[in-house]
Amino acid sequence: MRLTRLIFLLTLALAAALGLSSCGHYQLGTQGKLTFTTLYVAPVENTSGLPQAITLVSTQLREKLLRDPRIQLSSDPSSAQAILTVKLTRTSQDATTHRAEPDDTGLARKFDLTLQAEVTLHDTRTATDLFTKRPLSVTRQLFTTDGTTGAPSDQQAAQYQTLPLLAETLASRIASAVLDSW
Repeated sequence: MRLTRLIFLLTLALAAALGLSSCGHYQLGTQGKLTFTTLYVAPVENTSGLPQAITLVSTQLREKLLRDPRIQLSSDPSSAQAILTVKLTRTSQDATTHRAEPDDTGLARKFDLTLQAEVTLHDTRTATDLFTKRPLSVTRQLFTTDGTTGAPSDQQAAQYQTLPLLAETLASRIASAVLDSW
């Protein structure tokens, strides 16, 4: 009886020791090593048809990258170990829900606004691309109001309000592509 109890207590102590030691090295956040420590973010190019997206995406992207302590943003491409280029390539707006109007059943009320980009990360030391023209796409929903002013003006106002959220989501995806282990 005593031997069984002693074995049980030793097994319990060993299990507790192993359980506590396995959590001892855990660290919050990304710990992957990057191949570069300085990054130049080239001015965002735009062929998407949303000229206001350039500033929003650029600002949001820099803010996201500045939060990572593993890299430092460079203001000069010749002093950076890597160069990030972003090209906004396409935007689309697709109707997803229609208003129920007795005389016009095709009046759209909800849209999906999509912004697509191509992203390239170039290592200046090896003169090779870490990834080339990686396609990224983000979609946010926008809603027009049920006012009497008509769908076109409501749609433009809704697009204007949704664009910063779309830019933030795209900037997060780009930052993840650059900073995550690939």
